[in-house]
Amino acid sequence: MFTGIIEEIGHIQGLRKGGKSSVLSIGAEEIMQDIRLGDSIAVNGVCLTVTSFSQSGFTADVMHETLDRSSLGSLHIGSPVNLERALPANGRLGGHIVSGHIDGTGTISAIQKDDNAVWYTIKTNDRILRYVIEKGSIAIDGISLTVAKVQKDSFSVSVIPHTAKNTILPQKRIGDTVNLENDCIGKYVERLMGFDKSKSNITNEFLTKYGF
Repeated sequence: MFTGIIEEIGHIQGLRKGGKSSVLSIGAEEIMQDIRLGDSIAVNGVCLTVTSFSQSGFTADVMHETLDRSSLGSLHIGSPVNLERALPANGRLGGHIVSGHIDGTGTISAIQKDDNAVWYTIKTNDRILRYVIEKGSIAIDGISLTVAKVQKDSFSVSVIPHTAKNTILPQKRIGDTVNLENDCIGKYVERLMGFDKSKSNITNEFLTKYGF
């Protein structure tokens, strides 16, 4: 599990493409302090597993499914990426619960300066927008952000200077693709509400009887 608080901006140092998969070599410094084989690291919001590492970086396999669902396939040598290690059991949940399993992608349709903040408008599909609510949370390229506005085919976030300084968002341009992960709570609630309650032995009368 991750929090959406980016720890470091890394850079793609190597890219080996297979038939339907890739191996990424990513340069990093801060997150390498306690890294181990098999650790999970979110790369632009996508949970990847460390397959090898050195003092200056690590490698990770990217499978076909991940390339299809994310923007990782468009990375090239030198591309900057947001990096976050998995949350330790005694760590602070500074952002929100982020799984690293993205729901899809969006396209930056507008960037607007607003005093010391910057507004980003992301256009995406209905499958993602159904879980986006005003003042709710969403992860954009792994960054935990608060939804400020929701439109018919897009949503907007306002990014403060600290977030801009410590992530790759300022390097994004209109038309760029970003990875999106909805707040998982809404998806679980929808799933549970969708089950056929007629097949369950738990009824309103049962719950009332036992004090619920």
